[in-house]
Amino acid sequence: MTLPVPSPEISPELAEFWAATTEGRLLLRRCRACGEAIWYPRPPCPFCHSTDTVWEQAGGRGRIYTYTVVRRGIGPYKDAPYVLAYVELDEGPRVMTNIVDCDFGALEIGLPVEVTFRPAAEGAALPRFRPVS
Repeated sequence: MTLPVPSPEISPELAEFWAATTEGRLLLRRCRACGEAIWYPRPPCPFCHSTDTVWEQAGGRGRIYTYTVVRRGIGPYKDAPYVLAYVELDEGPRVMTNIVDCDFGALEIGLPVEVTFRPAAEGAALPRFRPVS
C-alpha cells in the first residue's frame, strides 16, 4: 500500500524542521540546560521547562520500540494494511511514525531502521522509517 502523505501545518516555530525534511535531514531540539533531546520538536523543554533549546541534526537511525500492523484503516488510510510504530532514535527520543518499504512478517522489536522522507506539501516532507538494508 502507498500511504497517504498528509500536509503538515507549518507553524513559525517548526518552519526550520519542515524545511530540513525537504533536504532529507531530520532535526531534533536539544535542551542546553538539561541536555535532553526533544521530540516532538518544540521550543520549551518538556523535561526541565527551559526555553534554551537549539536545533540539532539527528543521525536518522534507531530501532523499532513497538509496532502494530493496522489492517482496518479509516479515511485516507482505509486501504490498509500499514505499520504504525514507535521508533527509538539513537539520540534517545521515541518517534511515532510509519514503517515503510518492508515485509510485515520481517518486522520485530529492536529491528534497526533509518529515516526516509516522503514529499508532502511544498516546504515539507514526512519522515517515515524503513528497515536498514
